[in-house]
Amino acid sequence: MGALAVPHAADGSLLPLLRLLQLSSPALPVGAYTYSQGLEWAVDSGAVRTEAEVAAWIGGLLEWSLARFEAPLLACQIAAWRAGDDAEAVRLNDDFLASRESAELRAETVQMGWSLARLLAGLDAFAALPGWRARLLAVDTPAFPTAWSAAAAAWRVPAGQALAAYLWAWAENQVMAAVKCVPLGQSAGQRLLAVLGERIAPLADGALSLPEARWSNYTPGLAIASSRHETQYTRLFRS
Repeated sequence: MGALAVPHAADGSLLPLLRLLQLSSPALPVGAYTYSQGLEWAVDSGAVRTEAEVAAWIGGLLEWSLARFEAPLLACQIAAWRAGDDAEAVRLNDDFLASRESAELRAETVQMGWSLARLLAGLDAFAALPGWRARLLAVDTPAFPTAWSAAAAAWRVPAGQALAAYLWAWAENQVMAAVKCVPLGQSAGQRLLAVLGERIAPLADGALSLPEARWSNYTPGLAIASSRHETQYTRLFRS
């Protein structure tokens, strides 16, 4: 990926960048803020209690799960959508669904994927582009990366920027969850984002070229946290 050049449309506009900001915004109405992906249980169990421990938890998942599986899969889906290879996009969608290790994690990506697909189907900026609405809605159970990658491909967002923004949006949501459930102050949240943000560019760069044979989301701590969150007595989050 190298330097993160500002993406321009064919007419020299900043529209792809603006579309990317929209896709990665916390205001995107897909319900991401209602999920902690097991972080709430980690806090409740005492495994994560401090700002440093939050940084280690989120940073570990960012490197060992997101950057080694979800991000390279997203990059391949963007390429498949752009090439008109919808069958490959669906294959990767099914692989991602199968990779979810708990009922909560699967329900999360299905709900967010469904919400984003319906949002895009009713959004002229996406639905008016020839063929894109029908192609996305043809996916029976779109996971969140599948719908997100379709939008990034349709809006001609460069893959490198797309991956960096996707990882940033995930990290931001995790930090927001930590601010609420540890709890942490807003300044601590910004310190965490500054530290995590420094790691995103090289991780996105590596994900772009990671062959599928080396993909891995082996994160047993996340699987355990998510499974135990399903029976946690009091919860703020859905996962």
